[in-house]
Amino acid sequence: MKHRIAVAGCGSMAGAWLDDAAQRGNAEIVALVDLYEESAKAMAERRGLQVPVFTDISEAIKRTEANLVFDVTVPASHKSITTAALRLGCHVFGEKPMAESMADAEEVVRTAEAAGKRYSVMQNRRYLKHIRPIRDFLARGGIGTVGTVHSDFFIGAHFGGFRDAMENPLIVDMAIHTFDQARFLTGADPVSVYCHEFNPPGSWYAGNASAVCIFEMSDGSVYTYRGSWCSEGFNTSWEADWRIIGDKGTVRWDGTGPASAEVVDESRQGGFSRPVKPVALTEPWLGREGHRGCLDEMFAALEEGRPAETDCKDNIKSAAMVFGAVESARTGRKIRLA
Repeated sequence: MKHRIAVAGCGSMAGAWLDDAAQRGNAEIVALVDLYEESAKAMAERRGLQVPVFTDISEAIKRTEANLVFDVTVPASHKSITTAALRLGCHVFGEKPMAESMADAEEVVRTAEAAGKRYSVMQNRRYLKHIRPIRDFLARGGIGTVGTVHSDFFIGAHFGGFRDAMENPLIVDMAIHTFDQARFLTGADPVSVYCHEFNPPGSWYAGNASAVCIFEMSDGSVYTYRGSWCSEGFNTSWEADWRIIGDKGTVRWDGTGPASAEVVDESRQGGFSRPVKPVALTEPWLGREGHRGCLDEMFAALEEGRPAETDCKDNIKSAAMVFGAVESARTGRKIRLA
């Protein structure tokens, strides 16, 4: 299958996507699209791409016969870019989030179903060499039945640009990564959420840059998220800091190095605290990491005629966590998630 790719969005994020496409023998960039034509021209010049540039995705698809769209635009444009591409017969690989509201995300999924095309969402934090062994370890019952999952995300991120003006910058633009990691690690989906969102003293964001969330999950476990994008000092990794507790032990992971696990040592007699022993997880996953790993899965799924691991029908469950959290914070009540 030859993938003729129109890239929508020529900002800094597009670089990783263009680099990956350039390395694939069955992929070809045929168009660059940006609301600002000069941005598209500048990207073409930087990358040495001899391709036409457009300001309209529909025109780009029609004139170049593209069959795949990379949507690397800002979140506010995702729905319009993706639905236009799907309706014109293109598959879409897009950056998160799927849309800026749950209703819009649901409409995008319906559009993909009606068009019979694939829409896969970039969730690059599933493709890390140390996270996938944790998922496998938990699935094998390494710490028994998982009852509680905690993640902490604290980074002082001075982006500038659109994030500084967003109403919910942390939850809408970033937390979906961590929420999706929680679903990936446990295999469970969200049932309800209670969220308190706020903007602490010293924040340089216009909207709420900090939040605490409590999710009930489909397997009966509870997942908690504490996060801030305006936390100076002792930053966590971008992959968050994790503690996963089962009835037979605990896994800890700082988001960067290998995870560690301790389980109850049944061979020793217990006292006030039951004795535990360290347990090694499997060897690190050897696939490509980050964006490249996710794109490998997206392309493989397309060529094999199956949904990708991050297909929109799955990713909408992570989107539901985002928009449910925003609604909970707005109303001050627990929100049930379909």
